[in-house]
Amino acid sequence: MQKLMTADAIPDAASGALTASERWRRLLPGRLVEFWLRAQSVLLYVFLYLPIAVVVIFAFNDSRRVTIWRGFTTKWFATVWSDPTWSTALRVSVTIATLNMVIAVTLGTLAALGLRAAPGWLRTVVEAVVYTTIITPEIVVAIASLLYFILVLPLGQGIQSMVITHAVYNTSIVTLVVGARLAGMDHTLEEAAADLGATPLAAFWQVTLPQLFPAILAGGLLAFTFSFDDFILSNFLSSAGTTPLPVRLFSSVQFGVSPVYNALAATMLALTLSSIVVAQVVLRRSGRRAAADGTA
Repeated sequence: MQKLMTADAIPDAASGALTASERWRRLLPGRLVEFWLRAQSVLLYVFLYLPIAVVVIFAFNDSRRVTIWRGFTTKWFATVWSDPTWSTALRVSVTIATLNMVIAVTLGTLAALGLRAAPGWLRTVVEAVVYTTIITPEIVVAIASLLYFILVLPLGQGIQSMVITHAVYNTSIVTLVVGARLAGMDHTLEEAAADLGATPLAAFWQVTLPQLFPAILAGGLLAFTFSFDDFILSNFLSSAGTTPLPVRLFSSVQFGVSPVYNALAATMLALTLSSIVVAQVVLRRSGRRAAADGTA
């Protein structure tokens, strides 16, 4: 027995020593690859976002030259927003984005609710239309919309045409966001409300809508952001007096670069980032609540 234990102990000790060295040899390539991938990710984000950071920083530059820093100031924001040209363009953009958001949220939410009870074949067809709307190049949609509003529906170019075109795209976004929330909801709560005597309308207002509200809010904020930042569709469908801010900014940049444009870009970035951050926070909170309810 003692010989057997001694013989067994020798390979164990040897294997233990070999295991430590082998473990280091096996972990080292993986750690090097992980470090290299992280470094690549950092360099990629620096490459993408450093120019944006430079624009935001030089929006507070007290110099007319956009490449020379001479001190901190906020005068360019006051200059740009006291100019009626830019304030009018901002008002047009906010109007289009707000109307588009209301239409997209209403139609997208109704579409998601309708698809939940629709037959499988109809759901497949509608989902195909939704995804096709999203993946279709904007330039194609812009040309088609321009021809449609001039030749078929005589609305012409203007706010109405831009609102309708933006709403068609963003309705698909809201449908996907609200539909994903519906798929993860606990439908037994609606059944319980019906068993307790609630009418379908009362169950919707008291049970379904509160659970859908985070997704509806997130979809609405995304619809507002996409419409406010859009350039291609707005460029084709805008007219004199109804030029949105992105189109006006692009037209002005053609004649030279000014610190005013940095202030405009920083303002647009602040608005869009705020909307996206709010949407992400709402979606994360709703996801945590859903997970907590499911665990409970």
